[in-house]
Amino acid sequence: MAADNPADDTEPGSVAVGHRFAAALREAGLSVIAEIKRRSPSRGALNADADAADLASEYKAGGAACLSVLTESERFSGSPEDLQAAKAVTGLPVLRKDFLRTLDDVRDSHAMGADAMLVILADIDPAHLPSMQELALSLGVDVLTEVRDEAELETAVGLGAYMIAINQRDNPESTKFTVDYDKAVRVSRSFAAIDDSILLIAASGIGVPGGTSMRAIAEAGYDAALIGEALVVADDPPELLRELLADSRSE
Repeated sequence: MAADNPADDTEPGSVAVGHRFAAALREAGLSVIAEIKRRSPSRGALNADADAADLASEYKAGGAACLSVLTESERFSGSPEDLQAAKAVTGLPVLRKDFLRTLDDVRDSHAMGADAMLVILADIDPAHLPSMQELALSLGVDVLTEVRDEAELETAVGLGAYMIAINQRDNPESTKFTVDYDKAVRVSRSFAAIDDSILLIAASGIGVPGGTSMRAIAEAGYDAALIGEALVVADDPPELLRELLADSRSE
């Protein structure tokens, strides 16, 4: 779990590396990154008529620390305007959570107003991660590096990643919905070897029926949980979010 340090503009590898997205996750306790998406490749339509600004406002009311927005239209029915609207109405830091692989994607994320961008380690040549992160940080954009197992976690740490998501899905682009609900806890056994300045986020399968509990994520030492489907399809997103946060703090 990350040490409680302020974020600034220092170089990767510094304890205080990062900008406002990372800073929001360094607050005490387990934070929630609440996701806005209308559909997914595996589930199809989730909330086809969702208004990004309205959903973002509900998430903020429920206690979300940050937002995650899918801006790709084909697979997620999203748009850059969704990200901009969510940020404008809430003031919360926003992650652009698309399949981003190039330096141009870094520049585009900055141009649309993202506070952070997702980079899936398996989707790029890992050797390119440092240059993507360096450019992003120079533009004021945080980088959330996604990994899927212990080996990728070790690689990401070695490359200077300072904010890492462990995705319990093996392939987010797949049309098959396969989630290992025990993965986040299992991978957390490797955290003892990781510098405590690194932010650790659990993603996928959290808060859904039969899924990974927030309490388990908190006890495993994560700084935040990225929650999408459970909130997107909820009848009362703010109330569910409050319940999830309460669960993370229960003894």
